[in-house]
Amino acid sequence: MAKFIITGGNKLTGDYFISGNKNAALPILAATVLTDEECTIRNVPNITDVETMLALLADLGKSIVRDGDSVCIEGAVVKSNLENELVQKLRASILFLGPLLARTGEATLSPPGGCVIGRRAVGTHFDALATLGANIIGTEDNYEATLLHPRGGQIFLDEVSVTATENAMMCAAAIPAETIIENAACEPHVIDLANVLQKMGAMIAGEGTNLIFVHGQKKLGGFEHRIVPDNIEAGTMIIASACTQGHIFIHDVRRAHLRPILLYLERMGVQAEFRDDATLEVFPSNLTASAKKIQTRPWPGFPTDLMSPLIVLATQAQGMTLCHDWMYESRMFFVDKLIIMGANITQCDPHRVLVIGPTKLRAQKLSSPDIRAGIALVIAALAADGASSIDNVELIDRGYEDVVARLQKLGAEIERQ
Repeated sequence: MAKFIITGGNKLTGDYFISGNKNAALPILAATVLTDEECTIRNVPNITDVETMLALLADLGKSIVRDGDSVCIEGAVVKSNLENELVQKLRASILFLGPLLARTGEATLSPPGGCVIGRRAVGTHFDALATLGANIIGTEDNYEATLLHPRGGQIFLDEVSVTATENAMMCAAAIPAETIIENAACEPHVIDLANVLQKMGAMIAGEGTNLIFVHGQKKLGGFEHRIVPDNIEAGTMIIASACTQGHIFIHDVRRAHLRPILLYLERMGVQAEFRDDATLEVFPSNLTASAKKIQTRPWPGFPTDLMSPLIVLATQAQGMTLCHDWMYESRMFFVDKLIIMGANITQCDPHRVLVIGPTKLRAQKLSSPDIRAGIALVIAALAADGASSIDNVELIDRGYEDVVARLQKLGAEIERQ
């Protein structure tokens, strides 16, 4: 098990280049199941979640060639059951359900694994696919699904689920009929998937809104596509710079994808300015908790994947901040680690914490509980006095590419052991 050794106190300075969006890459990789033709995907992040998705595709029979940040995928799917050991590593393996049903008429997978941040039921996925004609039975060990008579339909999602929206879109893209998805997610990565499905031949309208229209095609083709930048990684680095009173330039961003994030960070006193549509300058900032309350919401609200880093930011801001993540009941459970570092945090319930700052954090021996809490602990260690160690950093590798080398370039004192 690897760990990071981080000596805090250095201000981050320099240039940071954003990787491809993890949450876009995973469904786009799953979408390659829908065709035998060559699919070339660029700006693919080099993270372990992507490696697991590629391993699942290879197990299904796909030929995969990776060259730097580009991946070329082609070939027929030769089976409809997913390898259980791989599925247990990755929550996003559920994204294969819709494409496999559309392509082979059946799918078998065990309940997906991934980070333990709360109950993430798959009933919304099942209901959406049932509208398209699927029959899904859950056994003690597996989900067994068939799609013998695919049809279009009007889907109303009972929650604004990103992955359920994506599963419905991918399945509907291969059905030659019209499907309407109501209460759909509209995150940037959902739009990126829609762009790929359009390149494959599906007709899609309404992407980026809560009402998506899909008219599928019986045969979908290959595509070339460059994945959008990761707005969550960009938000993470803005927070890291602010917590260390750093001065960095973040490159390869999209202004529109950062607008909701910057709205809340600026209310915490973070000073940032776009130099152009793809470059954001983050200045040393006088952090003040003028937001009072920050609550996660579906896009274009504040994203749940940034709540853990935001809590660290609140420990460095003058005043009191109520942080509320209604989505995941275990998202906040890492704050005990910040408390032993000296943070003034009260956990009100599984979804809410009250943070009073600023507090000077002290180095501690820590362990990463999940991807986003793990990177939040890295930020806390960068801002703390002394040398901290963070175990179980393989979880951080699932979502952030080459963390050590990239932070070292900004002046951070961090090493991997």
